[in-house]
Amino acid sequence: MEDFFERKTRELNIRLNEVQQQAVRETDGPLLLLACPGSGKTTTMIMRIGYLIEEKGVDPARIKAVTFSRAAAKEMAERFVRFFPDSPPVDFSTIHSLAFTIARSYLSKQGIGFELIEGSGKGRGTVNKTILLKQLYKEAMDDEASEDELSSLSTFISALKNRMVPMEKWTAVEAPFKLAGQIALKYERYKSQNNLQRLLDFDDLLLIGEEALRVDERMADQFRSRYDYILTDESQDTSLVQHKIVEHLVAHHGNLCVVADDDQSIYTWRGADPSYLLDFKKTYPDASVLRMEQNYRSSKEIVENASEFIKRNTQRYPKEMRTDNEGKGPIHIQRMDDAKRQLDYITYELLNEKQLGEVAILFRNNASSTLYVNELTRRGIPFYMKDADDKFCSHWILKDVLNFMRLSFNTQRKDIFAKIIMKMNLFISRNQVSRFLSAETPGDVFDGLIQSVELKTDQVVKLKEYQEVYAKIPDMRPAQVIRMIRYELEYEEALRSRAEKYGFRLDGLQGILDTLEEIAASVKTMVEFAHRLQELEQAVQQAKYDPPKNAVTLSTFHSAKGLEFRRVFMIDLIQGIIPTEEDEKNPLMLEEARRLFYVGMTRAKERLELLSYQKSGNNRKRDSQFINEVKDILAGKSMPVAERRTIAIQQRKTSGTSFESIPLNPNGIRNREELEEGFEVVHRVFGKGVIVKVEGEEIHILFGSTNKKLSLETVLERRLLEPAR
Repeated sequence: MEDFFERKTRELNIRLNEVQQQAVRETDGPLLLLACPGSGKTTTMIMRIGYLIEEKGVDPARIKAVTFSRAAAKEMAERFVRFFPDSPPVDFSTIHSLAFTIARSYLSKQGIGFELIEGSGKGRGTVNKTILLKQLYKEAMDDEASEDELSSLSTFISALKNRMVPMEKWTAVEAPFKLAGQIALKYERYKSQNNLQRLLDFDDLLLIGEEALRVDERMADQFRSRYDYILTDESQDTSLVQHKIVEHLVAHHGNLCVVADDDQSIYTWRGADPSYLLDFKKTYPDASVLRMEQNYRSSKEIVENASEFIKRNTQRYPKEMRTDNEGKGPIHIQRMDDAKRQLDYITYELLNEKQLGEVAILFRNNASSTLYVNELTRRGIPFYMKDADDKFCSHWILKDVLNFMRLSFNTQRKDIFAKIIMKMNLFISRNQVSRFLSAETPGDVFDGLIQSVELKTDQVVKLKEYQEVYAKIPDMRPAQVIRMIRYELEYEEALRSRAEKYGFRLDGLQGILDTLEEIAASVKTMVEFAHRLQELEQAVQQAKYDPPKNAVTLSTFHSAKGLEFRRVFMIDLIQGIIPTEEDEKNPLMLEEARRLFYVGMTRAKERLELLSYQKSGNNRKRDSQFINEVKDILAGKSMPVAERRTIAIQQRKTSGTSFESIPLNPNGIRNREELEEGFEVVHRVFGKGVIVKVEGEEIHILFGSTNKKLSLETVLERRLLEPAR
């Protein structure tokens, strides 16, 4: 008699490998399915659902599939219909949609109304999350919030909720800028001031949904009884509160299939909790763990190198990604002179590509896309932007630069001068600016400020110097003007102060100025420059909402997850960009950055190009350490992988200054006297090493061929070293 798999091979021409078939057959009880990139996880999930229906006679309405995004839910639903056209529908939805249904019932039962303050569509009220946060920021900081600051504040609040941090601990959690925790508390109090009409954001739906299932047993039974089998996709991107919701729903039957890849967990900054996967057997002791390690997407060279690359991470399940695909040539690594040479190289390569739809340019930060948008538009090369939130054309730095330029057309414009005077390196106060604006000072704004406000001698000297600079600007080309703004008007120095105050990365802000200089180099006047920026904004909008056919894709590494392309350019692979300076300081963040790089590598099917450059402006740049790791793999060098004493990432404590903390090693060295020159030790991340010297507050350790300088206080306090055995 023809079994299920033989029948599907005949009907759909789908052949599952042994592990995939096992994942389909093991339907009862908890199952963790670890799916490497390109391993056919979606097909396996759909076949598992079909098996439940056709072979086990399960009512499709009793099956719930939970996805990470609406797009994924739609794709799975469509594929299910193609595979099983005669079956009644299965419930595919996002976790937020499920939580919304539960929260709505729970609040209704208590007689509480609610209004969603983010998203779009009918029923949205007058209160808006972004506007509310902007207002609360201004009240707390006495300053207007930039889009960057609003975005980081919103992400911070979302992470607090997704990690289920108690509100009384919010101000103790490490924040993106000072007072962020206090602003978050004010935000929550404002939303909850009416007990009978709550204001809710999307993350509130998750918390309320989880609370309903935890405290209201009758309601929990109502939702548990709906489903006999639950599947969750992309579970490495799921937060603690989302995991808890699923736990409540499967509490009685335990029929849970979790599909994930811990090596592709790249959203912890948004609240995702990859440690849950590594502790899966603690939550479900009788769970099965299967590994789908066969990659059907990429060439032999890409699979083998990516597989070795990700093994440098220690907080992961051991896996051996492999493929039967043929080789398509080596991974290409190039170090250009500067970002412009990198751009020129890719542009000429694209001009020779016939199938642009099979090509992607991937980057860490959205700001990297702007030069490419400019050049591709100028060259007539069609492109599609995967990310829908490119804000370069509305960035506050761009607005500042345009205002600096506008003042040069009329130095009597007090309104424009007031917008940029605090962006010069003058250390002038808001009260002084207000007095200047209210004073009757006709004529040149520089003279007017000196006449109307009491200034220090050095401030007057600087204003006179700035006035002389402005006298030169009208005769200059835009690129020259931007350089004068940066250095002679000392805007870059002001940026340095702002970066220190608000925790911005200075090199990121400098990168935006570098990009503006590159764009300005192709035009002759400041008016043309402003028009060019408008054209770029229009091009971005078209690329997002009405992309042309056969277009090259521009995407961040994050947004490229789940996609695949014949050829992939990974650009701007610079130390400080990937990994960032913050990544380098935190072992777990460094591992996440490596996972992000891995995601980029595994998007390529045939040709993968890793590109970097030597300098940006007057600054020398170093290759990303990840490029060097790939080079070592290509050269056949052994990797200094830390010994895996555990594969579990412990949930970090939220009572201190960060969301999580690395658990202390009971065998870790805690006394300085034990650290002697020549002593062999094992570091929890860097592996086995030899102490070179202990000097002052630093300890120098040689790990393989790499000499690391570590903080002695941190090493002892966190017990990061133990004696080598």
